[in-house]
Amino acid sequence: MLARPADQQTHLQINETPVQFDPSGALWLPREQILVFSDLHFEKGSSYGRKGLFLPPYDTRRTLKTMTDVISRWQPATVISLGDAFHDTQAEARMDAADMTQLQALTEQADWIWVLGNHDPAPPKYLQGKSCAETVLDGLHFSHEPCAHGTWQIAGHMHPAAKVSRDGRVIRRRCFMSDGARLILPSLGAYTGGLNVLDEAYKPFFGDGYSAFLLGQTRVWQVRTDELKPDGENKQRFTSRDRSTAS
Repeated sequence: MLARPADQQTHLQINETPVQFDPSGALWLPREQILVFSDLHFEKGSSYGRKGLFLPPYDTRRTLKTMTDVISRWQPATVISLGDAFHDTQAEARMDAADMTQLQALTEQADWIWVLGNHDPAPPKYLQGKSCAETVLDGLHFSHEPCAHGTWQIAGHMHPAAKVSRDGRVIRRRCFMSDGARLILPSLGAYTGGLNVLDEAYKPFFGDGYSAFLLGQTRVWQVRTDELKPDGENKQRFTSRDRSTAS
């Protein structure tokens, strides 16, 4: 059974800073009115199309709609895009004019910070806002990639997802991942997918334990780590105990 919904019944703190999980995969910092998105990967569909792998070219528009809805709901003073906003260095130029207009309008509604990622190592050319490799706000250190020994506290890049069994059904969804001191956001992009939280790739960041917070339609659910399932029997499994500060 899934635990009670994290967005209504629990309050997670990272470095004594309260944070709230949005079911979209965005992160809300109520104290300073900061909204965080990660791994938008605009124009991933068109990137695949250029390689002859044709996908419906509407991922950017769908991601923008999600962002618009979340920004309307929270009315942030500051928005942080936590890296890989664009899928490649030419993605911004490939954006449909209407999509670019919508994105420009979003950047005018709040102070905007573009943390640069491995897919988009250069600042946006046509969009306002501050660009940086990393930033510190409200007592938290934001960076695109987590690292084993760095000072990061909020990161993206890994696209965490969790798989659980419930009522005879297998559920696999994107999730937040935290040990109460550090937090990795799920990807928000429509075509981004996710890496199972049991993968060994996470071990350097959460060697002493973590909690997974699964995205639902309207809620975020904290999942016990003993309920987590690997994607395949041949996959290495990273097991750990629950050390969340959530209650």
